[in-house]
Amino acid sequence: MIQQRTLKSLTRAVGVGVHSGQKVELTLRPAPPDTGIVFRRIDLPVPVDIPVRPDTVSDTRMATTISPNGDPGAPKVQTIEHLLSACAGLGLDNVYIDITAEEVPILDGSAASFVFLLQSAGIELQNAPKRFLRVKKAVELREGEGASLKWARLEPYHGYKLSFEIEFHHPALDATGQRREFDFGSGRYKTDIARARTFGFTKDVEMMRSRGLGLGGSMDNVIVVDEYRVLNADGLRYDDEFVKHKILDAIGDMHVAGKPLLAAYTAFKGGHALNNKLLRKLLADQSAFEIVSFERESDAPRGFAELAPAW
Repeated sequence: MIQQRTLKSLTRAVGVGVHSGQKVELTLRPAPPDTGIVFRRIDLPVPVDIPVRPDTVSDTRMATTISPNGDPGAPKVQTIEHLLSACAGLGLDNVYIDITAEEVPILDGSAASFVFLLQSAGIELQNAPKRFLRVKKAVELREGEGASLKWARLEPYHGYKLSFEIEFHHPALDATGQRREFDFGSGRYKTDIARARTFGFTKDVEMMRSRGLGLGGSMDNVIVVDEYRVLNADGLRYDDEFVKHKILDAIGDMHVAGKPLLAAYTAFKGGHALNNKLLRKLLADQSAFEIVSFERESDAPRGFAELAPAW
């Protein structure tokens, strides 16, 4: 039987939110089978639990934000996608995440620090079948036309792979890989995807900060790009780091489904909003998906039965 996974012990991280600039502490704890991933705002007079589900997503501007029942006026947790991507990359099903502010810390701008934290706590198999959300028929969402066209699609696939294409018409980005495919069956999430950092443009900084965004951003946690080049002294971690970070984000956004996907995800110029709309469209059609588990490891897609090795 492919089993559910949680943490063996708790682990903590302290950092700042990339948008809020607030100092925040995370405590990640083991959770019982079938709990899912649940954030808890412990800084409030009465702690508030916010389960990670498509219907609790309340904002997708620049990040994925959740709140109880998706109410934008309720307590929230924002910028959850990098931590969720790490959980997906390690196959974690059940985790409690205590948080002391409204934004997950950005740390180094990638998922690598979260992967290290989670593996430091250890990963434990639970005596419960791991449930997957298997896509049975193609679901697609398209927005815009011509140069503004963007789209995302989920299709049946015995496993989980993601393909992403970016198009920024920018010298620094055009000089790197614009399209990338990643298959979870490779077992290379940590090495190929997790270290890709978020990126931003100097021309957008003033606009973002006027909206209360990007207040905690710096070259320690963001790839900063001006009109022509990457400004970070250490350059890029991957030749195609920009598109790899979009895949990292998509993995986190898709993990909002509450169960690991068995699907092929493809996107062109997509983002957090499109990803959440795609998930909601999938789940609104009962004929488009099913929940499955695997009694025999041999029936599961390649790479899904093994625990990810430690660093």
